[in-house]
Amino acid sequence: MPQVSKNIDIVLLNKFTETAKGKNLKDILGEAKNYLAIGELKGGIDPAGADEHWKTASTALGRVRIAFNGQLPLIFIGAAIESAMAVEIFNQYQNGYLANCANLTNDDQLASACEWLVNL
Repeated sequence: MPQVSKNIDIVLLNKFTETAKGKNLKDILGEAKNYLAIGELKGGIDPAGADEHWKTASTALGRVRIAFNGQLPLIFIGAAIESAMAVEIFNQYQNGYLANCANLTNDDQLASACEWLVNL
């Protein structure tokens, strides 16, 4: 059974196989040791819905945090980030609840997040 039963936007595994299908993929996803990071990507650019996107992502990341006993790096990348959200997101980053975060519309932040993912 997969570690998290809900859909997750970003799943980075430390294992790759071209035949990761069916039961083989389920076996890979069912073992915590195969995960390098999990994250949420919210690409909507409408500022009016930004807060709801963050709440949804934060809830999903909370489920992952529980499933992995806080032992897996989590990342949030969002396109529409309002000021109040930015404070909350950055607080989670500073407190270690998020290992990384980025604004999808900021090239430097996105490049930094991509570099972080590649270097895991």
